[in-house]
Amino acid sequence: MADPARTPTILAMGGGGFTASPGDPALDELVLELSGRREPRILFLPTASGDPSEQIAAFHTTFGTRAALATVLSLFRRHGDPRSLREIVLAHDVVYVGGGSMRNLMAIWTAHGLDAVLREAWAAGIVLAGLSAGAMCWFAGGITKSFGPPEPTAGLGFLPGSLSVHADGEPERLPSYLEAVRSGALPGGWAADDGVGLVFRGSDLERVVSARPGTGAVRVDAVGGELVRHRITPDLLGAGPLETRPLPDDIKELRRQRYGRG
Repeated sequence: MADPARTPTILAMGGGGFTASPGDPALDELVLELSGRREPRILFLPTASGDPSEQIAAFHTTFGTRAALATVLSLFRRHGDPRSLREIVLAHDVVYVGGGSMRNLMAIWTAHGLDAVLREAWAAGIVLAGLSAGAMCWFAGGITKSFGPPEPTAGLGFLPGSLSVHADGEPERLPSYLEAVRSGALPGGWAADDGVGLVFRGSDLERVVSARPGTGAVRVDAVGGELVRHRITPDLLGAGPLETRPLPDDIKELRRQRYGRG
């Protein structure tokens, strides 16, 4: 939950995570680890894909069996919920945003005032995480395919640079991204492969990690109208045996008492 003493933290993933097949469990573990909590409360926002049941089920399958309290906020199905969005969001330690249409995501969040709530959550030390559209949204802008061909679009601007995702899985995005940075349509930033995560503390990039060998990220800037690119080799997560965070016995018992389930 909100903690003013904590540094604002964002984990932006180029793609993958629990929605991918066969998945990136090392990234899922990192999401929880960044919270610094023994049993973090993690809230999933599947807005960008219209709150699809498949994404929601995958989220519960992945995080519901870990040492975490996993809940979903559906902006399409809030009938009868008396709580404000601010109450819901600020009661969590992590907010995880799924992929889909970045433009639709931004439009819906703005209509509900969720953009302002998420900025408050970030400033309060609640970890913000996301993949694809759910990663680009934290930046000044990114490359969307919401309406077909890849093109630049604005984000929330919590982070001052830009991000392009799926650099290896959807290579058609990269030329559009490079041209957007060269022309000034987007500020300089990063292009990240699937399975790669960028960890920001405040507005500074702290580390680049990956759950997949051979993947990476590229820093892209425009200097005097010319592109300057720098390849970043990430730290490989889960290089040894993966240590997931199973539910401790005392937490299992507490959940049985609270919710009547294990």
